[in-house]
Amino acid sequence: MKTAIVHYWWLSNRGGEAVCSALAELYPEADIFLHVCNEDVMREALPETFKGEIKTTFITRLPGAKKHYQKYLPLMPLALEQLDLTKYDLIISSESGPAKGVITHPNAIHICYCHSPMRYVWDMYHEYRATAGRVVKTLFPLIAHYLRIWDRLSADRVDHFISNSSFIASRIKKFYRRGSEVIFPPVNTEEFSHEQERGDFYLCLGQLVAYKKADMAVEAFNKLGLPLVVVGEGELYETLITRAGSNVTLMGRQPFPVIKDLLERCRGLIFPGVEDFGIVPVEAMAAGAPVIAFAKGGALETVIHGHSGIHFHEQSVEALVAAVQQLESGQFVFSPAQLHEHATSFDKSVFKQKIKNFVDKALSEV
Repeated sequence: MKTAIVHYWWLSNRGGEAVCSALAELYPEADIFLHVCNEDVMREALPETFKGEIKTTFITRLPGAKKHYQKYLPLMPLALEQLDLTKYDLIISSESGPAKGVITHPNAIHICYCHSPMRYVWDMYHEYRATAGRVVKTLFPLIAHYLRIWDRLSADRVDHFISNSSFIASRIKKFYRRGSEVIFPPVNTEEFSHEQERGDFYLCLGQLVAYKKADMAVEAFNKLGLPLVVVGEGELYETLITRAGSNVTLMGRQPFPVIKDLLERCRGLIFPGVEDFGIVPVEAMAAGAPVIAFAKGGALETVIHGHSGIHFHEQSVEALVAAVQQLESGQFVFSPAQLHEHATSFDKSVFKQKIKNFVDKALSEV
């Protein structure tokens, strides 16, 4: 069986790339197709058993593609349709940017693992446009209109959808009018130890972009006066430096060993944004840390209130302050061992087995 894995771009190793790496473990002879990639970064994440080829669309040959790939978004549907996948029996696309719109052989099976329908043309369109520059703000409505039509039509090219959470399954139903099987993405839970002594600081970890609400976390801890460590880089970094009190430490981007150590020692993870799934909360629980999370999105499926963390139901500084005070007062007490055990239900081994079962069933029904 000839297999192809189609991903949008691979320039860093994050959640979507973790899915592709796990797929490459399951199908080590599969070829991987992308618009643009950094092969050195890919090789860091791909398994040693990987024997397939890495192939790119014509986007990678355009000027400055690796740095400015998002500016070529309007050309990506065309680029996908130029890929010749006629010799492949199984195509697994990894979708949150343009990836699923490939043209396959009529007898091939196309399974789409959907992290999210393209946010910038669907549910987050107005937010993206509001924060864009003048030129993009002017042109993007026309581009987005065309991309929505293509995105909706290309959903019909998919034989089976898998969603990374029930939250995303509802979006697939809304925008594509398709059902999907929920299979949570892979997390390397066994990389984390829950036996380190806990520190007195809280941790906020992720890209410093508006929707992740790191600014809300900083404001909340300015009021609380408790130690907060913020790890990540992005457009809000300079703003947060000016807003952060003396109890808040901004560390910028950090390598995995540093992040691992912080997760294993922090008093709790602060997770104030809305994520489609959210791998970081699962990593925190695997490291024995409870999660204080806004009760929306993937956090409702990974963080169990009172068992593995605390939910707050209003995305505000006041609500986050109240949730942290619940932990500080001893209203909730969490066992690191139980947190770790809960996290193992999202382990990569679970993901791989569920994907294999799903693919085997899809192939048997042909």
